[in-house]
Amino acid sequence: MIRVENLVKRFGPVVAVDGISFSVEPKTIFGFLGPNGAGKTTTISILCTLLAPTSGEAFINGHDCTAESASVRRSIGIVFQDSSLDKDLTARENLLFHAYLYRVNASERNRRVDDALKFADLYERADDLVKRFSGGMKRRLEVARGLIHRPKVLFLDEPTLGLDPQSRSNLWEFITRLPKEHDVTIFMTTHYMEEAEVCSRIAIIDKGRIIASGTPGELKKIVGGDVIYLKTSDNRKAAGEIRRLFQIEAAEKEGEIFLSVPRGDSVIPTLIREIGECVLSVRMQRPTLNDVFLKLTGKEIREDAAAAGDDIREAVRSYRRRHDRG
Repeated sequence: MIRVENLVKRFGPVVAVDGISFSVEPKTIFGFLGPNGAGKTTTISILCTLLAPTSGEAFINGHDCTAESASVRRSIGIVFQDSSLDKDLTARENLLFHAYLYRVNASERNRRVDDALKFADLYERADDLVKRFSGGMKRRLEVARGLIHRPKVLFLDEPTLGLDPQSRSNLWEFITRLPKEHDVTIFMTTHYMEEAEVCSRIAIIDKGRIIASGTPGELKKIVGGDVIYLKTSDNRKAAGEIRRLFQIEAAEKEGEIFLSVPRGDSVIPTLIREIGECVLSVRMQRPTLNDVFLKLTGKEIREDAAAAGDDIREAVRSYRRRHDRG
């Protein structure tokens, strides 16, 4: 349903997307993981025909994103990071307006709107002004709006940003029903690793490059088993002892040292016996996608995210100002 080959996007000297390639199967949920500034939104903008690539190719539903932009736009729906609902209209009016813009047949508009409201569990609030909705209700309405014209692909850019935990959980239950019930392919971006667990496949992107891809289970195998975290009175000494005992390198992060082992429950007793005098605390967890990102990049996905995003945004603004003057 989506095919990307050697895609590059430069803004002057800044390379926002650096030769990425991937494909997405129909009726699946594909996750694009990475910190702010990694190239996620730039890639989506190219796929949605909002930006032209510097080089490379991208196809949606068999249509070239550069040469067949109109056909691509008819094939997609988009839920942006920032809300684009009209808060002074009702839920029904927002959906009807979208159906009109996408030229949904007049005889079908009301039925589609009713179906969308029921699916989003907002039918009882259909005639309430959107400004009275909670953040979670607004997000569900935006997703429902993106489905009104029956797209083949629905793009969700950081769909749970700013929502409370319960609203995030409810929204994901809603989103996971979409491929089966609406025959739609989901392309989502997030920097919340736990949310990416719902994806059929994931591509991890950092500094404009895809550094790993696969199912959540396949990616976790990169870590190599369980992850043990230790707080000690002397991390340097403890790391040396771990290296001597297990021939494993232990890395340090925020005052803890961590190591990956096939079976943590068999390693921890040996650790405590051999270096227990300097161990202040020990904990073990199964590998997470954040552990994968940490192993591949040496940092957590949220680390310096805001600064990286600011750097890219400023480069884009500067580039456009120069070219607008030209």
